[in-house]
Amino acid sequence: MTDKEKYQMDFPTKEANGHAAEPFTCQMSKFQILKNLFVVSFGFVFLFTAFQSMANLQSSLNKEEGVGTASLSTLYGALVVSCMFVPPILIAHLGCKWTIPLSMCGYVLYMGANFYAVWGTMIPAAIILGLGAAPLWSAKCAYLTETGVWYAKLTGQSEDATINRFFGIFFMIFQTSQIWGNLISSTVFSPTPENGTTLNVTNDLNKCGANFDPIDPPSNNTNLKKPEQNQVYLLCGIYIGCAVAAVIIITVLLDKIILEKDEKRQGRPSPKLLIATFKHLISSPAQILLIPLTIYSGVEQAFISGDYTKSYITCSLGIWNVGYVMICYGVVDAICSFAFGRMVQYVGHIPFFILAFIVHGGVQITLLFWIPDPDAIVIFYVLAALWGMGDAVIQTQINAFYGFLFKDNTEPAFANYRLWESVGFIFAYAYNDFIVTNIKIYVCMAFLVVGMAGYGTVEVMQRTRSARSADITK
Repeated sequence: MTDKEKYQMDFPTKEANGHAAEPFTCQMSKFQILKNLFVVSFGFVFLFTAFQSMANLQSSLNKEEGVGTASLSTLYGALVVSCMFVPPILIAHLGCKWTIPLSMCGYVLYMGANFYAVWGTMIPAAIILGLGAAPLWSAKCAYLTETGVWYAKLTGQSEDATINRFFGIFFMIFQTSQIWGNLISSTVFSPTPENGTTLNVTNDLNKCGANFDPIDPPSNNTNLKKPEQNQVYLLCGIYIGCAVAAVIIITVLLDKIILEKDEKRQGRPSPKLLIATFKHLISSPAQILLIPLTIYSGVEQAFISGDYTKSYITCSLGIWNVGYVMICYGVVDAICSFAFGRMVQYVGHIPFFILAFIVHGGVQITLLFWIPDPDAIVIFYVLAALWGMGDAVIQTQINAFYGFLFKDNTEPAFANYRLWESVGFIFAYAYNDFIVTNIKIYVCMAFLVVGMAGYGTVEVMQRTRSARSADITK
């Protein structure tokens, strides 16, 4: 007896008009569903312990070659192309389980390219990673959404609340990758007599923060000097090990699932899947209205990892402090991801999006006028923590909102999510080395305001539709 046959259970359901529908089929027990939730979460922790921390360092680590943020922009450009074509085809051929570890291999290659960070290694590796990132996240989101629906049916809970809880748990665990990866980088780059680095002091603080100009950086600021090459090699080796561990965890421990649409298709990919992402985009007003907020998700993550780390932390404190400050960001992000994922079933999405608007808006205004001061180091941590709180809302609630709105069309919906989020990353990383930081903050603020307006419109549309449906069924 196969695992599917062992745990398959049918539950009768009803259509909105009261007629009997096809019975709901669950492929797993409750224990298996929860086990797989944690397997996916910890697999992503190992992978992004390496990638997120390396991405945080690109603007400071590889700035001399000019390939650091350029590789990240290229990566997300490839991800946009991948979002449009690759996820439905790859998931149809391999299923969610095998799509995830195969896509993770691109991250391993990117970590290896940092051993010799030049255009000839970093750009091709970034393209491969980008092509694999879209199916990775689409498969993960489809997996969690599908198993979340099963768990809701098995326990009699609301599908929206269960999906929110699953994504909250995932992002709580996932965001701890900021802790481990940044702890590793700060330990490796920590200044000691043995590695030849010393604490640096700069008198050019007025050229840090919002006034930082990547084209004309402070000339006598030794904080911006690249670490010793042997330290870079050690860091890359550790991160490759973490990425390989992620591939092994998913390959060995994650159970295979068959999405309902795949079962009907019996594994034969349809040519229509190639245009599913485009069709979903042009046929869904809600998807169109969520585009600015989804782009903001990429812009704000690129800002904290590419601009806050370089313009504020590295410029005034040194690169070895990037990890410590970003640990604070990761801890708050993880705690809030879990808490908000649990609380949303009681208060709904709206209060959390308002919280993100207030917190991120307030931090952005502060960053415009604050001159970084090494003697007031606590402020670096407070601002990073507040940004992490807002990011927790953006990440968990947008993912869960997509899962709830488009649960009957998850693959193209989440492909659109990754596409437009990637547009935000591309946009932010493309101008990273050319625009003064204060302009970048204004860009963040513009996307935040427009994005929240679009989200509010979707909420009104959804509530109006639900009210009309309730009136019809009475």
